[in-house]
Amino acid sequence: MKAKAVVFTGKREVEVREIDVPELAEDQVLIDVTYSWISIGTESSFLKQERIAGDAAYKPGDPPPFPQVPGYQKVGVVRALGSNVNGLEIGDNVFATVSEVEGMMFPYGGHVSPAVTYVSQVWKLPEGASPIAYSGMVLAQVGYNCGIKPPVQPGDLAVVIGDGLVGHWAAQTLLQRGANVIVLGRHDKRLSLLPDGVRGINTRHIDISDGLGSQEHNVQIVVDTVAAMDTFEAIRPLMKHGSHLVSAGFHGENGYIHIPTIRGQEITLHCPSGWEKTRMDAALRGIHEGWLQTEPLITHIVDVAQARDVWDMILNKQEFCLGVVLKW
Repeated sequence: MKAKAVVFTGKREVEVREIDVPELAEDQVLIDVTYSWISIGTESSFLKQERIAGDAAYKPGDPPPFPQVPGYQKVGVVRALGSNVNGLEIGDNVFATVSEVEGMMFPYGGHVSPAVTYVSQVWKLPEGASPIAYSGMVLAQVGYNCGIKPPVQPGDLAVVIGDGLVGHWAAQTLLQRGANVIVLGRHDKRLSLLPDGVRGINTRHIDISDGLGSQEHNVQIVVDTVAAMDTFEAIRPLMKHGSHLVSAGFHGENGYIHIPTIRGQEITLHCPSGWEKTRMDAALRGIHEGWLQTEPLITHIVDVAQARDVWDMILNKQEFCLGVVLKW
């Protein structure tokens, strides 16, 4: 079967082209995609050849991770169902994670339509829901996972490092759980999108020690979404004994932490990764209930035919962007 896909053909090289996808199997769903949400951090690290798989950093001599169909999140309409699929009907609006592709470095991808997807990776959307609000649900689940890992007592001070999407959704989750949340970022426009009740600090203009100076030994939770170990070390002296560090950024080969140092404060380390059904279900509920906000973070909705231009904009930082969604 033929499908249209965004393909990373080489380092910083993007095409939209026809590819092969397998025929529908008995436990799969065929989906006509309407929107797919770009995961800027993960996808750009592949496009820039900084990683080759998962958390594995690219090293000289490794095979380049091309060609590949990037991404892992999209929404669309069910076109066909495998014979063993129950609970879905043709015409349903659904969310899907990775789908099967052929002839690529990896046998799966996100930005492809029609999408052949195992039913275990498909979620039916609530009746009357705005599909685009759910098109980044894997990434929203990553932020939710960051915010749900540490225990929270009402009023606990939580500091989120990073004003990207994962940072926003981690902050929203911690706020929903009753924490007092501060986000450290580097972009005024991104920080301006934080929900009421979350304070943003632009570390380009305000020193961390000044911004958190009154919080000495009062920080209970630190969520690092951008692999900024230097920033964590600047905050660590302000952390309570028995506090928590959640680490979710891509460190490459630089994710080192000195265990005796955090042991001295009895800091618990949490390392969220990937997605699974329970958390995906919870993220879907959070979006439906409205406290996990997605649409306010969308800055660009662009036709998939313009994917190469979109990636030029992202890589070259030509303009402000946060949530970037491809329309199919």
